[in-house]
Amino acid sequence: MKYKAVIFDLDGTLIDSMGIWLEVDKEYLIKRNIPVPDDLFEDVPEGNSFKEICQYFKDKFKLPDSIEEIGAEWTEMVSEYYKTDIKLKPGAIELIEFLHANNVKMAIGTSNSKYLAETVLQANNVLQYFESIVAGCEEIKGKPYPDIFLNSAEELRIDPAKCLVIEDTLQGVIAAHNGGMDAFAIFDDNDTHDVERLKLEADFYAEDFQEILEKLTISFR
Repeated sequence: MKYKAVIFDLDGTLIDSMGIWLEVDKEYLIKRNIPVPDDLFEDVPEGNSFKEICQYFKDKFKLPDSIEEIGAEWTEMVSEYYKTDIKLKPGAIELIEFLHANNVKMAIGTSNSKYLAETVLQANNVLQYFESIVAGCEEIKGKPYPDIFLNSAEELRIDPAKCLVIEDTLQGVIAAHNGGMDAFAIFDDNDTHDVERLKLEADFYAEDFQEILEKLTISFR
């Protein structure tokens, strides 16, 4: 097969969690008596790592908290969900097991924190399949910069040109392409997504993991 490694985005791609994050963001502001704007994320600058979004909130709402304090509070607010409630998307485990059986290396490249990534993967009994987790809590530029995916490829010791990224966002697909990698996009029920642009940018667009598994299976024939 063309690909020697697959790098998965986490939230919205491998797990169904974006709705929880939207509620956490709102709850965080409401606790501080800050009105939640309708365009909360419309002016997010390029780079959307965990630390960068903390900085965005701090600047936008003039918060006295440090970015470390903001991140810690968000993590505490969602950690129980990641331990008990959030599941892999349908078909994800079948794809993971297929890649493992065919000696394709796997990594997580996420804007989320490493702690939450490890927590939810462990809770779903798949942590052992991933050789690398590069996360947005590190000192790294977020997507659409390619750093997260390039660091993943480096940790896997695989040429970026032989890595496939699976993403649910336009910024994530662009980040993969900026790193010289192919990118498959998967549907996520999130009304902030520009699905038509995502379809145009991605090398392949799938409604679910079964479609991705079928496409990759052809490569082994």
